Amino acid sequence: MKFPLGRRPKASREHVRPRRVAGAATGFFAAPLDAAGEPSPSADSLPLHLLKAIRSPLKLVGTLSDTAERKGRAEKRRQAAKMETIGRLASGVAHDFNNLLSVIIGYADLVLEGFPSDSPNRARIEGIGKAARRAADLSRQVLVFSRGHSPAPLVVDLNAVVIEAEKLLRRLIPENIDFSVSLAPDIGRILADPIQLDQIMLNLAANAKDAMPRGGTLRIETANAELDETYARQYPAVRPGRYVQLSVIDSGSGMDRGTQLHLFEPFFTTKKPGKGTGLGLATTYQIVKQMAGYIWVYSEPGVGTTIKVYLPRTEKELIVVAPVPQIPRSRRSRETILLVEDVDFLRKSLRDILEHDGYTVVDTASGRDALEIAARLGDKIDLIVSDVVMPVMSGPDFAVELLKVSPNAKIIFMSGYPCDLLLRLGVDRPVLLEKPFTRDALLRSVREALDGTLDRR
Repeated sequence: MKFPLGRRPKASREHVRPRRVAGAATGFFAAPLDAAGEPSPSADSLPLHLLKAIRSPLKLVGTLSDTAERKGRAEKRRQAAKMETIGRLASGVAHDFNNLLSVIIGYADLVLEGFPSDSPNRARIEGIGKAARRAADLSRQVLVFSRGHSPAPLVVDLNAVVIEAEKLLRRLIPENIDFSVSLAPDIGRILADPIQLDQIMLNLAANAKDAMPRGGTLRIETANAELDETYARQYPAVRPGRYVQLSVIDSGSGMDRGTQLHLFEPFFTTKKPGKGTGLGLATTYQIVKQMAGYIWVYSEPGVGTTIKVYLPRTEKELIVVAPVPQIPRSRRSRETILLVEDVDFLRKSLRDILEHDGYTVVDTASGRDALEIAARLGDKIDLIVSDVVMPVMSGPDFAVELLKVSPNAKIIFMSGYPCDLLLRLGVDRPVLLEKPFTRDALLRSVREALDGTLDRR
């Protein structure tokens, strides 16, 4: 559109005024000018493409702006707020769920002791315990994606973790799928939580299995990888360096581009209702992100899917962990324990476990009542086992008041909330039992605290 230089639009010329159109831009429309040179209020607006038929000069008024970026930022803020709300809800649900699982696991372990090794009832009770522990793994997955729950990492040999996970995966994967594992002999070490690495492999293998209902091939590989500057320029989010690569490769149905764009969103699933939670890959992504790693997906419909996880290598040495000693069943304990837990059914199950092992247990549901009991019994209390999050007075607040009058008191905290949240509350990690825990874990921690051998590093 051209305007003659040095001429002013006359009253009979067209005026262009802005009007919002579909999309993210401002459109221009035309209207006749009145005698004062302003748009006539009675004139109907004309679309811009009709201006080609107008040969007279025009006066342009309006703006053109792209709001796509602003809308994108707003959508991200809404998504972040939604995830924060979901995270708070999921964290609370997981806390209550872990209390229930602590009761189930504790009583299953306690009842199991009364059956001989060849009893069919023993296998049934073991099945209850295994199901409860699997539910505990699901609870941890919820905490991972919802609150960014990050356990303390260890120096890990990925090959060793894969070998252990392979035993479980072979029971999970049906016989019509050819499953194989290929491990690099000189694999580097990484900083990771072995349980979370198990979750990654279980989640990826389960998705691969579901993508091959009629059978196929599934392969897990490990390798060392060097992501150099050239690779980083191609993928700006990547930090160049030495990595360990975990690959899960299947010959399943594959995914189109649209599915891949939503692959790691919480609750996104292509499975039928009741067949998937939509948490598996969201959890996997969150775990890899916490480990400062990267995850890449290569997939085509009808061809299959390859998922590669890159985790940064570490030069730290492996720490050989001694086997956990079993609690001797013949030993009868004599100490007195003050048990503080506001959930009645959980408090009762913990008291039963401790009393069965010979301890004298005094229990209460609140921190304030515990302070009164501690003041009355004094040195007769050998150990305090307390929940962290309780109404009126929390476990840490109770401990602060208790240590003022009994500075040598020994305390073990227990909680179903994420460990990093408890650290911010001032709870020391070595004296924390994360719910749900087994009977042996409870008795071992109690014995070590009483004997002064609890690791406080």
